[in-house]
Amino acid sequence: MKIEVERSNIRLDQYLSDVCDFSRSKMQKLIKEKRVFVNRKNVSSSYLVKIGDTIDFPSDISFEIHIEGEDIPLDIPYEDEYLLVVNKESGMVVHPAPGNYSKTLVNALLGRGNIEGGESFRPGIVHRIDKDTSGVLVVAKNDEVHEKLSEMIKNKEVQRVYYALVEGIIPHETGTIDAPIGRDPENRQKMKVTDQNSKDAITHFKVLKRYKNSNKTLIECVLDTGRTHQIRVHMNYIGYPIYNDPVYGKHKKVSSFGQFLHSKKIKFIHPHTKKEIKIEVELPEEFANYLKELDRLEQENNV
Repeated sequence: MKIEVERSNIRLDQYLSDVCDFSRSKMQKLIKEKRVFVNRKNVSSSYLVKIGDTIDFPSDISFEIHIEGEDIPLDIPYEDEYLLVVNKESGMVVHPAPGNYSKTLVNALLGRGNIEGGESFRPGIVHRIDKDTSGVLVVAKNDEVHEKLSEMIKNKEVQRVYYALVEGIIPHETGTIDAPIGRDPENRQKMKVTDQNSKDAITHFKVLKRYKNSNKTLIECVLDTGRTHQIRVHMNYIGYPIYNDPVYGKHKKVSSFGQFLHSKKIKFIHPHTKKEIKIEVELPEEFANYLKELDRLEQENNV
């Protein structure tokens, strides 16, 4: 597997850990075994990567982890011989990683069979959504489709629309957040808006409804980029964090349901048939019921 470095002054082991979703110790083991090359040379784990460096390492980074297919029900609103679209439930991890080797979307996909595209530890996965984010994502069934879909996402040819309930009343009808996102140096599990070792990130939002009595706003978000935790980080950055977000929210988690963020729609041109694929799914029950409760409070207080 070959990747081009897009950040500078980060240790090689840390950079690989960030991009591969494996622990730093696992990546150090790989480097020590001289299975990692930077610009075609073996270097130490402490090597500080630079923008433009080329890193080569095995695509099958299993570390003796065998990923089993599991019989897990999935909501699949679209499927053909080349790809499928999954409506992921909140709480499901997309692919195996340290601490989550079972009950993931990948385990469920392998249980169904017929998935081959992408890396061995996340076959078929073209893009991800967070564990506690619900909604649609596209999955490739073979390497050719995986490569084409990945390129389409890179070229912004896949439209992804999210619904989010945020804390606070947004006064503007629409807005664009153009702020680079990188790893938070004080907490490697979090992302933040920063100009240090970051990537461009652009989120467009539109207000759908304001719940003034509950101090919340329902918004629609469209992504130009797909950075880790992008909507959650951007909305927190402008002072309107996602409701019930345990990492970026203003308050502690108020229910077992995760952050109120839902991948509502996805639209793209099928890489093989060239037909437009447009899928829209309903909000999960917990999300929809909570909005009904907010509507009830609005009506009671406006009588």
